[in-house]
Amino acid sequence: MGSFKQIAVVFGLSALLVPLAHAENWKVAKDEDGIKVSLSDVAGSDYKAYRGVTLIKAPLAKVKALQEDVVGACTWIHECKSQKLLKSEGDQSWTYTQFNTPWPVTARDSVLHVTTTQAADGSLTRKLEGVPTYLPEEKGFVRVAKVEGFWTLVPKDGGTEVTYQVHTEPGGSVPSMVANKFVVDAPFNTLKALKAKAEKP
Repeated sequence: MGSFKQIAVVFGLSALLVPLAHAENWKVAKDEDGIKVSLSDVAGSDYKAYRGVTLIKAPLAKVKALQEDVVGACTWIHECKSQKLLKSEGDQSWTYTQFNTPWPVTARDSVLHVTTTQAADGSLTRKLEGVPTYLPEEKGFVRVAKVEGFWTLVPKDGGTEVTYQVHTEPGGSVPSMVANKFVVDAPFNTLKALKAKAEKP
């Protein structure tokens, strides 16, 4: 079991990138405040994948702790209305999140299965996978149909390099103008708020 886990950690990142292998030809959509957001088409989907990258001037342990405070993380996740931990089991956790959406789009909620791996160099990867049927649907919310993505935290001189990459199928009907705005705002605003919180003395 020990050796299997080591192998999983060593190959963890490359394995995590497989689900998003369809996302190629990344194009920068926004580069401000030290945060670079890129978008990519995904084969067979109407919605683009997004990737945000920034350097946070704080130790990796602090960024990790902010992410692991599931309820508190709602204060820096873009358009998060509420969030709770459903279950935690070793390096795996299941979370439930409700999101605000602009009128006339019905509010969304999502259930995520998060798997965390830590590499020998101290870098941390969290694989994000939507599990929409894990909980019964909530009245007044449309369940996000699909989520594939990851967070990576890499220790660097002067702080932690953070990458946040996701592709979602939001379920129901979402006007393209709203969807196109979301894929830029979600990584940018999330990383900006996380950065501000982590860099606070």
